[in-house]
Amino acid sequence: MTEAGAQRRGRGGGGAARRAERSAISIESARFITRNIPDLELLNEEALQIIEHNAETVLEEIGVSFVDNPAALERWRQAGADVQGERVRIPRGLARQLCATAPSQFTQHARNPQRNVDIGGRNLVLAPVYGPPFVRDLDGGRRYATIEDFRNFVKLGYKSKWLHHSGGTVCEPTDIAVNKRHLDMLMAHMTLSDKPFMGSVTEPVRAEDSVKMAEILFGADFVRDNCVMTSLVNINSPLTFDATMMGALEVFASAGQACIVSPFIVGGAMAPVTVAGTLTQVLAEVLAGVAYSQLVRPGAPVIMGAFVTSIDMNSGAPTFGTPEAALITYGAGQLARRLGLPYRSGGSFCGSKLPDAQAAYETANSLNVALLAGVNFMLHACGWLEGGLVASFEKFVLDADQLGALHQLASGVSMDENGQAMDAIREVGPGGHYLGCAHTQANFKSAFWRSEVLDYKPYETWHEEGARDSAQLAGARVRKLLAEYQPPPLDPAINEALAAYVAQRKAAEPDAFG
Repeated sequence: MTEAGAQRRGRGGGGAARRAERSAISIESARFITRNIPDLELLNEEALQIIEHNAETVLEEIGVSFVDNPAALERWRQAGADVQGERVRIPRGLARQLCATAPSQFTQHARNPQRNVDIGGRNLVLAPVYGPPFVRDLDGGRRYATIEDFRNFVKLGYKSKWLHHSGGTVCEPTDIAVNKRHLDMLMAHMTLSDKPFMGSVTEPVRAEDSVKMAEILFGADFVRDNCVMTSLVNINSPLTFDATMMGALEVFASAGQACIVSPFIVGGAMAPVTVAGTLTQVLAEVLAGVAYSQLVRPGAPVIMGAFVTSIDMNSGAPTFGTPEAALITYGAGQLARRLGLPYRSGGSFCGSKLPDAQAAYETANSLNVALLAGVNFMLHACGWLEGGLVASFEKFVLDADQLGALHQLASGVSMDENGQAMDAIREVGPGGHYLGCAHTQANFKSAFWRSEVLDYKPYETWHEEGARDSAQLAGARVRKLLAEYQPPPLDPAINEALAAYVAQRKAAEPDAFG
């Protein structure tokens, strides 16, 4: 069957796909969060104006470097920037003017339309950990990640109710050649899950593969007119845009696919040690990166990113869940909203080596800050361990479970007749209890968020069941979810076309592990 034929069958949903859908187990998945609570805004108008003025000064007087990218330099020159060598100085107001064509909100389509996500506005989309070369679980300990690990994480993400997005490089499958592993990762996201996913950015040609495989999955016409991928484009802070990441951005923006333009900030090393200084640099870098995406294609969807951590000044190691990172996350959210851009930040950040108390404290700080900061796309929402070096199976399910608490908190306080509960108060009266009243009976199933991992049993029961700690409980849930996994239905013709494309691309060049 031709690729075009496979696309037509995919959009029409062939008979085999319909039969598979009828026999498939339905996976419960929560809709992306829409906040009914206010954002926490720490910076006053004067502070915001100072930071915005200083960021424009950085672009105009210091400039940014676009390395090994003559096409980018020419685009900037044509736009009116002062280009000297690889340094681009952007006149005050130009970058902000260019950013104005980027949409404030857009939809990323999933192959299952019920899993589509709206990114921007009052919405929050949760995606898993991204990029660790190592994985950890109770059985195998800390080890280099494999493609089997990667596929298992995709399956867990698909099975996780509160996770809206399949993510991208959930871990680096080091048993696959560097120049080919993106094909296996994309194949896993496209076939093992029907949630939205991310494209590859490690080389422009890999971004092109991402677009071509998406065209097989969705149909070329659909991809041309809709966003079906979100991809992470990091800026080499301070103030440097390398050809690899910008090349990937150029591919995705040209194809109308979304990019997260995100400075990679380690405070004290890649940005100033102060909150205001870091926010100034973050904004300058984002303005230049988003503006460049709009030079490539006006109207291309783009997300303002802010990945921020600080360092331990004794060891140089990154630290997470800190007050300074929280202040920067809140401030960057205000700046993003003033720019009219969707905002990416936050995650299940921690520096701990194990899914222990340190991991829980730091992760809780990071997750709650991101919710209150107005984040629209949260990468690393579950599974992050050891400063991002490790993707942990146990922490993945612990974090994914806690994301349900974010859903509940974001829903705010219901003030309808049922929420006021006056009938319950009247029924119970002085000295009674609410356990048996009609209002409780009508609401008990949905009244409170309930963990599917944590233990609330009496001590005796807990002890009889093995006195398991949180990591052991999470390990049991990992095994249960993987044992119950069934793939979502996919037209066999599309699956075959994807497999054929992967095989053809892999055969086209030798393996490279360097």
